[in-house]
Amino acid sequence: MRDSNHNIITYLTFSGNAEEAMNFYVSIFPDSKILELTRIGENDRGEKDKVLNGTFKLRDQLFMAMDVEKSYAPSFTWAISLCIMYTDEKEFDTTFEKLSSGGNVLMGPEPIYNLKKVAWITDKFSVTWQLVLE
Repeated sequence: MRDSNHNIITYLTFSGNAEEAMNFYVSIFPDSKILELTRIGENDRGEKDKVLNGTFKLRDQLFMAMDVEKSYAPSFTWAISLCIMYTDEKEFDTTFEKLSSGGNVLMGPEPIYNLKKVAWITDKFSVTWQLVLE
């Protein structure tokens, strides 16, 4: 799963919809897949069959996800966002359309400075994304 002990992996904590979010994300990005999924068992803390630990790959970037009990689940905020740089406008537009469906567009897409398009989106799982077309 990991190439070395120097990787930085984004770890997303959900309150019951981690598997749905992982499936949503891998359906959007090419060359993406769920690599590992461990479920909460009968004797584990948390809701049985929810995600105890999941690993997925979007493009060449590893992500991890888990579900926690709703009373312990932290809220996602736009203070941290996942930023994707694009050179292909069609790919930018497709990603924007899919991530913004059911979510909230905070900005754009619009040109900013020397960039062709920039968009800032909070998706339907409350994860914030910045898309940049160079």
